[in-house]
Amino acid sequence: MIFWLALALMTAAAIFAVLWPLAQYGKARAAGSDLAVYRDQLDEIDRDRVAGRIGDAEADAARLEVSRRLLAAADQASRAALTSSGAGLWRRRILAVVALILLPASAASFYLVIGSPGLPSAPQAARLETPPEQRSIESLLAQVEKHLEGNPDDGRGWEVVAPVYLRLGRFADAVKARANALRLLGANAEREADFGEALVAAANGVVTADAKAAFDRARKFDATDVKAQYFLGLAAEQDGRKGDAATMWQDLLKRAPQGAPWIALVKDALGRVDASAVPRGPSAEDMAAASGLTPEQRSEMVRGMVDRLAERLKNDGTDLDGWVRLVRAYLVLGQNDRARAAASDARRALASDPEKLRNLNTSFKELGLDG
Repeated sequence: MIFWLALALMTAAAIFAVLWPLAQYGKARAAGSDLAVYRDQLDEIDRDRVAGRIGDAEADAARLEVSRRLLAAADQASRAALTSSGAGLWRRRILAVVALILLPASAASFYLVIGSPGLPSAPQAARLETPPEQRSIESLLAQVEKHLEGNPDDGRGWEVVAPVYLRLGRFADAVKARANALRLLGANAEREADFGEALVAAANGVVTADAKAAFDRARKFDATDVKAQYFLGLAAEQDGRKGDAATMWQDLLKRAPQGAPWIALVKDALGRVDASAVPRGPSAEDMAAASGLTPEQRSEMVRGMVDRLAERLKNDGTDLDGWVRLVRAYLVLGQNDRARAAASDARRALASDPEKLRNLNTSFKELGLDG
């Protein structure tokens, strides 16, 4: 009895869902206004991302949400345009008859033939195997893809879906989406750099000739584009021109705003081609200045250098030697608790590199920090 009551309520909801749009008039102008607002919001997100006010992850999430609203507004505008025409009147009447009579009868007949009302409910755990976030992203992605099937010239849609493809590992689709966005919306530094990034991902990290050409075009639009300069440095490294790669990446670090999320990535890349370019300890000037200090001042200077080393390792935890020096410094200063905490941080930072982790543990054992 409960099942059939629920079925009746769902049928009523389905009928209402069909009839409600048919009863709407005069909403084309409002829907058009909504479309303009959402497109302005997409432009605002792009401007905030370029200005560094929001990160890539936040920008992608915001784009998905605004795109969902944009698609809903576009669908509403289409329905309003249909119902506002004289020819749409007969369509509405026919659809109303289908909704009121044929839809419930067809659904009930279909369910009685293939359905199983006596079947027990599926366990909740089985229904929740897919994380909610993934279900949400997949649902939004499916909506955008459906929209693009009917509107292949929607450049904004292709631009919204491209980073999602990239994050999901669908690199060929990301390349296609970036290429369509370029074709439909026009070229600029960001779109050319994004297209090159997709080509690199599709080539398993290799900066191909097509990708390099895209990054070169991006730098013609904006010589300071971070993504283009990073990947051109990577291309130089892959071509064996480590000096050129180091020069490009050093220039990036000099221009980097404080707290930029890509600093650690560039430092790691720079360390591969020129280890001496990445500061790893006190400079010659620091040592000369320390020689003329009192013991108390020298101790304070040492603590300052240790604190700077600890701060650097928070941003770039791939430096094995840096972690060993930091732990040793804490032990020398008698700060054993901080030494053990730093050792734990080091193991977490290097957990994805078995060889570095093994060498790290060996060094810690020599310092008397086992386990």
